[in-house]
Amino acid sequence: MRRLLVFLLVIVIAAGGAAFWWLHQPLPMVGNEPLELAIEPGTTPRGVARDVVAAGVRTDAQLLYAWFRFSGQDRMIKAGNYEIPLGTTPRSLLAKLVRGEEALRALTLVEGWNFRQVRQALANDDQIKPDSKGLTDEALMAQLGRPGVAPEGRFFPDTYTYAKGSSDLAVLRRALHAMDRKLEAAWSQRSADTPLKSADEALVLASIVEKETGRASDRAQIAGVFVNRLRTGMLLQTDPTVIYGLGEKFDGNLRRRDLLADTPWNTYTRGGLPPTPIAMPGKASLLAAVQPERTKALYFVAKGDGTSHFSASLDEHNRAVNRYQRGQQ
Repeated sequence: MRRLLVFLLVIVIAAGGAAFWWLHQPLPMVGNEPLELAIEPGTTPRGVARDVVAAGVRTDAQLLYAWFRFSGQDRMIKAGNYEIPLGTTPRSLLAKLVRGEEALRALTLVEGWNFRQVRQALANDDQIKPDSKGLTDEALMAQLGRPGVAPEGRFFPDTYTYAKGSSDLAVLRRALHAMDRKLEAAWSQRSADTPLKSADEALVLASIVEKETGRASDRAQIAGVFVNRLRTGMLLQTDPTVIYGLGEKFDGNLRRRDLLADTPWNTYTRGGLPPTPIAMPGKASLLAAVQPERTKALYFVAKGDGTSHFSASLDEHNRAVNRYQRGQQ
């Protein structure tokens, strides 16, 4: 009898040792690349084990399920999209699924992009669910809870991480709320004598500053020029608004006839700010719009090195144009 008990104890110890060894050994997998695992909401622990094997992990689904049950964490596994890299053990796999450690991707929305470019970036990302595909801009904004609001400039340029398979609408919603916060924060810091009547007007001006700025150090002074023009009733006469109004018709060459072609965004033919932003401004441009540099300048011209020359009079401006644009000293 004693020998039988010893024999059974040896078997139990051996089985425990084998189980311990298995839990800490890398799971064999198909191929040499990380495997993709999608766990749908409502999937049972047994179903998760089957999904793991179906994804390309070479192990027994029943054995994996038994480990989930034995751990006491089987009901804590979270739905989501995961990557299973080489070297993953049964123990580390369960820890990943319990933590909800999804595979993350990143999408960058660039300062100065217009909404057409934003939509193209989303369309080009094959890791994101294209729920906005086929929606008009108006329908898209309605889906985001902003019916009747133009989408241009309403999304904050930044890098957004998301789980593979996430909806593009979810990413846009985060960017929309981020811009809400940044704009509100900037507007709360506005100069007391600003001619801007609302945060929306600040967003429009910031978008123009973003497109006109070749050098970060010029932002506040460029904003100051536009604020001076708004105060005196001068036309803003800024090329980026004209280009925006031309839309896809713009071929990269702005002609005199374009400056004379009236659109709601042509600041050579219409006074005041255009009706919507023309791009996504970053934080620095938002702050420049509400805290412009105090300057007497009413004009500026690109010097060709990314900076601008500022002038307080038309004569001085014309001399600067001759020098920097026409090469005349």
